[in-house]
Amino acid sequence: MLTTRFFAALECLLAPCGIVASSLQIQPYSPLEPLPPSRDPFYTAPHGFEKTAPGTILRIRHAPGNITSVVANASAVYHIVYRTTDSNYKPSFAVTTLFVPFGNVTAGTNSSQSSLLSIQIPYNSVWVDASPSYAIYYDFAQPAFGAGSTNDDTSHALGKGWFVNMPDHEGPAASFAMGITEGHATLDSIRAVLSSRLLPATTHTKYAMWGYSGGSIASEWAAELQEQYAPELSFSGMAIGGCVPNMTEARDNLTGTAYAGLLPGMYLGLTSEDEDARAYLVSRLKTSGPYNASAFLADLKLTVTQAFAAYANQDLYAYFVNGRADLEAPVLTNIGARNSYQGYHGVPQMPTFVYKAIGDEFSTVRSTDALVERWCGINVDVEYQRNTVGNHITEIGNGKQRALNWLGGIFDGTAIVGGCSVQNVTVDVTSSVS
Repeated sequence: MLTTRFFAALECLLAPCGIVASSLQIQPYSPLEPLPPSRDPFYTAPHGFEKTAPGTILRIRHAPGNITSVVANASAVYHIVYRTTDSNYKPSFAVTTLFVPFGNVTAGTNSSQSSLLSIQIPYNSVWVDASPSYAIYYDFAQPAFGAGSTNDDTSHALGKGWFVNMPDHEGPAASFAMGITEGHATLDSIRAVLSSRLLPATTHTKYAMWGYSGGSIASEWAAELQEQYAPELSFSGMAIGGCVPNMTEARDNLTGTAYAGLLPGMYLGLTSEDEDARAYLVSRLKTSGPYNASAFLADLKLTVTQAFAAYANQDLYAYFVNGRADLEAPVLTNIGARNSYQGYHGVPQMPTFVYKAIGDEFSTVRSTDALVERWCGINVDVEYQRNTVGNHITEIGNGKQRALNWLGGIFDGTAIVGGCSVQNVTVDVTSSVS
């Protein structure tokens, strides 16, 4: 049975002369429970969308369901489908969620400024139904890793009077670990929001990015690609934590550990936009034994939390006929070389706050040190804090308030930026959390 949502989606098809963002009508609020993206026709692009410019709004609606009951301090929430560009520089689309605060009350500013925080969520899954625009109703409302829920972070930002942008930055193929795709999708989500007329028309908008771990991947890649892909954007700042500058290093660090569940998704994500690479990957999986193709490919329908449970302490290389050697084939390494190593596509054009635990077991602090050192050598404005306590997981909580404080200073104009600062800090707030 066709739903009213489907007929509403039909109203946003291309006009003969092409899609014009200002002509799109916002589809009405629906009291129905949200559908998973794989079953919701809203999560598609209209015919001919490829001819539009990156960042063009293709569809827009009030977010379905009573979303304000799971995200506090939001006066309204919108879903936006927009045009973006995949890792092969071909037209694609993605969805972002825009949260509107009750008041534009950024501390230290006057009514002439709006503040927009783009939060890139580390959803780290190759299942499109794990995308943030849907997960905010369910998974993100639950506490995680002793650091509260993702929705708490959004509510906190909204409570400060900030608008919040939350892109499904892996795109429609859930291209986890695909740096170019994630960076483009992040930049184009901001383009779409800025053109949406949902921000106060009488104000100047400052906008900044924040991401931890997998969210830092999308944010950092957006910063690298911004100058050549979206030169009209002018970010006020970026805060990134738990950085992963080298995905190959992370792979070798995580196999056989409690967090090995990230690894099947890493390779399924890296092959999500290349049929030959995916075919090769599948062809090298074992067909029998406990580490077999069916078990590996089951990750295509798992959230990251489910993947952590399914693959805990497993050896990634045991799934492949020739072990690690199968992952060194050029059909895979060429994609990884373009999408898995940070610091080679450009440099941040905005003040940047970096925070990381020295004991980070996902990605060594050495790799982040090297990235920051490169930035400092070419006069990027960066403040880098290396926490002497904790690890990748505990730094989620240990670093959160430092990042929010820094972003608050960016928005209200009190942040001291300029130059390169590297310092060790000792922050251990998670040990006091019961």
